[in-house]
Amino acid sequence: MNKADLINHVAAAAGLTKASAGDAVEAVLGGITGSLSGGDSVSLVGFGTFSVAARSARTARNPRTGATINVPASKAPKFKAGKALKDAVK
Repeated sequence: MNKADLINHVAAAAGLTKASAGDAVEAVLGGITGSLSGGDSVSLVGFGTFSVAARSARTARNPRTGATINVPASKAPKFKAGKALKDAVK
């Protein structure tokens, strides 16, 4: 399912127009993105938790040349599925 499919599903399930469903999906994704970029986590009970994971700086090896390179510290989004989502997928 891609974003357009999700918008069509939300429109059909909620009885909304595609434009208003698109606005709703954009608002949800924007809220999650905004919270994560601010360092907060987003918990959706039964679905899962979005959070930010800190990755420390490390040295890595270029597989082609064998040279070592320094990888700087970074932050990455992380998702942990909730119990209801895990049970639904089984």
